[in-house]
Amino acid sequence: MQGMVELGEEVFHMRCGLGLPGYAGGLSEVIRNPALLDWRGLLMAGLSQHQRHQIEKMQSGSFKQIFGRMKKWFETNF
Repeated sequence: MQGMVELGEEVFHMRCGLGLPGYAGGLSEVIRNPALLDWRGLLMAGLSQHQRHQIEKMQSGSFKQIFGRMKKWFETNF
């Protein structure tokens, strides 16, 4: 659809473009169907955000606090 790139750039405040997935496995012609590209992109974006969040959580102080409490528990019980 015309104007979708510009709309995406305005909505997400980032550079957008059109493309096809580089999937070469089974059912590749089905995956390349433009009607199915939106869910795949959203799924990949959600996965990427989830992975970033997990890394941030591991690097935060709360993760270190949990391990500190576990260490203290082991030291007092063993």
